Amino acid sequence: MQLKWTSKALSDLARLHDFLAPVDRQAAARIVQSLTTAPLRIAGHPRIGEQLDEFTPREVRRILAGKYEMRYKLHESTIYILRLWHTREDR
Repeated sequence: MQLKWTSKALSDLARLHDFLAPVDRQAAARIVQSLTTAPLRIAGHPRIGEQLDEFTPREVRRILAGKYEMRYKLHESTIYILRLWHTREDR
């Protein structure tokens, strides 16, 4: 399966980095790295995440990567990373 990041997901990644970097640049870099590699496990098992029924008929799922939630959509042979955020954020 092919993996693609949406512009919103990339913006989320940049926002999280910008929030963490002033406190600890190395930690911010580690978290961004772990979040960018987390979808690799989805590629091998695309339905590993919990399906979110409120998005039906689209197949939107979520996984947790540490304390971060990542939402993704399956469409044909492509996995689209839609959004990500810290689980303590008010969403």
